[in-house]
Amino acid sequence: MTNLQTSRRRFLAGLGAAGTTALLSGCVTSTSSGKSSSSEGAVTLQSNLSAPQAKDAMEDLVAAYGKKGSGRASLNTVAAETFRTQLPTYLTSANPPDVYTWYPGSVAEAYAKKDLLLDLGEVWDSPDLKKYSKALNSLCTASSGKKVFVPTTYYWWGMFYRKSHFAKWGVSEPQSWDDFLDLCDKLKSKGVDPIGLGAGGNTPWVASAWFDYLNIRINGADYHRKLLAGEHRFDDPEVRRVFDRWQEVHPYFDPNGTAVAFQDATTSLLNGRSGMMLIGTFFADAAPKEALDDIDFFRFPVIDPKVPLAEEAPTDGYFASARTGRGDQVVDLLRYLATAEAQEIYIKGSSGTALPTHPDAKDAGTALVKKGRAHVAEATEITQFFNRDSSDALQPTADVALTKFLAEPKSVGGILTDWQRDAEKIWRG
Repeated sequence: MTNLQTSRRRFLAGLGAAGTTALLSGCVTSTSSGKSSSSEGAVTLQSNLSAPQAKDAMEDLVAAYGKKGSGRASLNTVAAETFRTQLPTYLTSANPPDVYTWYPGSVAEAYAKKDLLLDLGEVWDSPDLKKYSKALNSLCTASSGKKVFVPTTYYWWGMFYRKSHFAKWGVSEPQSWDDFLDLCDKLKSKGVDPIGLGAGGNTPWVASAWFDYLNIRINGADYHRKLLAGEHRFDDPEVRRVFDRWQEVHPYFDPNGTAVAFQDATTSLLNGRSGMMLIGTFFADAAPKEALDDIDFFRFPVIDPKVPLAEEAPTDGYFASARTGRGDQVVDLLRYLATAEAQEIYIKGSSGTALPTHPDAKDAGTALVKKGRAHVAEATEITQFFNRDSSDALQPTADVALTKFLAEPKSVGGILTDWQRDAEKIWRG
């Protein structure tokens, strides 16, 4: 097991030691005075936080940084899916953006191995980052020993729903897998699509949450990580068991689930056309503010009580281009983003579902956030998400396989054979 994998296994304990817990993604940018000829001008911050409230929060953050007087930042917000596909191009271009919103762990490691990420050791020497937990420290350290990432927020995934809709339909949160199937039956009998998905358009990756959760519930988080690292096969019997369970719940999915993006699926959830949705709290940044108090969630049902309880609680933040000509300004900006002040500005400007990584920063304190903290604290293991526990390069193989399964669930044998073949090409590099 790699140091990065080990750090993920210890993530929860480290969060507890730091006095933090999990929620959404935050990002921002700014800059400082430069020395080289290419160091003039504002630091460019390339952000994938394109949901309305998240974008507003980023703008607040950049403005606050500019007022501090140590530097300036220029925010460039890119649609999230465009950002993901273009990130390798950004990092390898001759004149790349300076700072990026993205993810630590395996994803950052893949770019660090190609010498595309700036060594952020100077940032981590700051007083604020010295307060961060050992788990976060490890998660942001490449196999080379260099610090390549600055975490600012994290969040959880769960089965989200509207409290008023469940009350109107006369249903409640399930306590087991059988209860979950019964809930789906009841919703379907009322003319409601029980499960929204949103794996169409530019967001096929949303389906990976279902694969992740079924795998960590049936085979456990350790098996899941090893599978994504190429130490198990996608056509193994253990993975087939994941899809056997998925087939049980497949009839309850929105029939348009692979035709619409998650933003549209979120609208269906809020409007009551679908009953619930497995999603991360980031979806709330596109929800009307007045709907936030009506949003609740429950834990993805336990399937095998003998399997240690795991939850998806991804960490978000920033890394920087190794090719930047504004190293001093980048360090200044990232030090600011790591402060409690900056993280509280982001949380206040967004939906408030983000939880800060700084142990002294305050979260929004809402009932939803308090429930989310407890949800993560009860987990024995923490996973990140499919691409974060593997690589951005492996994610498209999941997108293809899972979208095909949703369309042709009886063809699962051939789908898994093809998935393993495609994954091997990525693992071989």
